[in-house]
Parts: sequence; C-alpha cells; structure tokens
Amino acid sequence: MNRLVSADIEAYAQAHSMPESEICRALRDETQRRMESPQMIVGPLEGAFLKMMTQVVQATRVLEIGMFTGYSALCFAEALPANGTVLTCEIDEESAALARQYFARSPIGKKIEVRMGPALDTMRHLKGPFDLIFIDADKINYVNYYRRALDLLAPRGLILIDNVLWDGDVLKQPAPDEKTAAIQELNRVVATDPRVTVVLVTVRDGILVIRSQS
Repeated sequence: MNRLVSADIEAYAQAHSMPESEICRALRDETQRRMESPQMIVGPLEGAFLKMMTQVVQATRVLEIGMFTGYSALCFAEALPANGTVLTCEIDEESAALARQYFARSPIGKKIEVRMGPALDTMRHLKGPFDLIFIDADKINYVNYYRRALDLLAPRGLILIDNVLWDGDVLKQPAPDEKTAAIQELNRVVATDPRVTVVLVTVRDGILVIRSQS
C-alpha cells in the first residue's frame, strides 16, 4: 500500500494517540512475519480511531465485514463494555486461524464471534441493530455491503468503510481496474444518499464515516 501520509507524520500521530495494547502489538508483529499480505492489517493509528468511534457511539454490538488476522476485532473488543460483542466475518481460513489464536490468549477474546463464509450470505441472515459496522473486505461488493449494513444499523449508529482512497487511485479517470471503479461508485453512492451524513477522513488509506439520520 502506498503511503498517502508520510511515515514521520503517521508516527507522530500514533505517538499522540491512545496506545496500542500488548496483545494487538504481538498480533501485528506475527502478521508481519507470517502473512503474505500483512499490509491488510489496520495498524495502531487506525486501530485507535476504531476504538474511539466505538466509545463515541457507546456501542455494545459491533459487526465487522472482513476480519483478516483479527487486529481490528481486538480493537473493538477492547473498547466495548463487558457485555459488548463483536460479530466478525471472514472467508480465509489461514488468517482466521491466526486470529483465533490471539482471541484465545486474551480475556476480551470471549467478546468476539467469528462467522466463516461469504460475508453477504452471513449478513442476509443477521438481525440488527448493530451500533457500529466496519467494512473492510472485498472491494467489488462494497456497495452491496453498505446497502445491507444500513438495514442492520441502529438509529444514529455508525458505518465505517476502509480503503476508500485506494492508494489515491480513486482520483484516476477512467478507473484503472474494477476494484477502483467499485470504490469510486461506493463513494458516489454514499455521498448522495439522503439517509446518511458522511465524512471521508484521510486516516491511512481513507475511511468513510457514515451516520444514519433515522
């Protein structure tokens, strides 16, 4: 992933944000060593942002679309109250196996439930409301995930969608590939949806912060 913000600025921001927990740091280090695409992990600064958003909405139920090795799920679990839950969806067995190892090592891991399989299939059978929904999965289905997430969202809940700047490729016209085109379409759909208010923040690779107006 290309850096949209310089490494020095990101390090400064991280140093002046809430600290990364020991379990998250250990998982991040092992992800870097073991996984083929370790850049998919959200990392400390974005993890701190996710935790803050969880606390701001006083969430008790979080839905995550795309778990990878479980870093963001742990961040949500750390920010939730004792009775809070994270339902996280993943399709890759290798990354899920690593995530489960770390969930088992932490007392907060009991807050996390993993659902394996295509996320859209899982979402079709879920019942809301969820206070916060984080989408960070296959980009082609981003609009579909967003539309179903709105159905599952609590009143005044938040949807967070990752990678919406896509290394800056969203600026290219025409889109260089179908993933870029799908993200461009998502950004257009959300920005013009009268049911929500939205801000695109330039943390890491871009995050849409979407609030329901219902």
